[in-house]
Amino acid sequence: MEARFNLFDSPTAATVGKRFYATALALQGSTLPKTVQHLVELRASQINGCGFCVDIHGKEAAADGETALRLNLVAAWRHTTVFTEAERAALALTEEGTRIADGSAGVSDETWAEVRKHFDDDQVGALICTVALINAANRMSVIVHSQGGSYEPGMFAALE
Repeated sequence: MEARFNLFDSPTAATVGKRFYATALALQGSTLPKTVQHLVELRASQINGCGFCVDIHGKEAAADGETALRLNLVAAWRHTTVFTEAERAALALTEEGTRIADGSAGVSDETWAEVRKHFDDDQVGALICTVALINAANRMSVIVHSQGGSYEPGMFAALE
């Protein structure tokens, strides 16, 4: 499969891409642990079948010190022992917030209670925004068939 379109060749899409990156930087600067951010971005990208974003977020997480074991187990996180209760709450919120088009009722009260137990207001806000932003990025990349495999950590720093 070849990429259909380079979003950075469109002046409007390139501007939006730069703003997405600026938003991602604001989220990275939040008090939500970076490890949680990486896990959320990777899990949503897996669910949405976005190879481009799985490539980016897996490599960025590894560059930030995430282990291969944990990265390899994100897709099956419910059946592992390697994630904290807070990370599990964030992953559940990510899945429920990502699968809303699958006939899901959205985020369950149980998941919401777990998230609130582990994260303060600023972290919850950052978590919700991270889920929303990665889902939007996944959709853009899947629509244009952006391909995973060639990303190098830090490549998007030029967008600042």
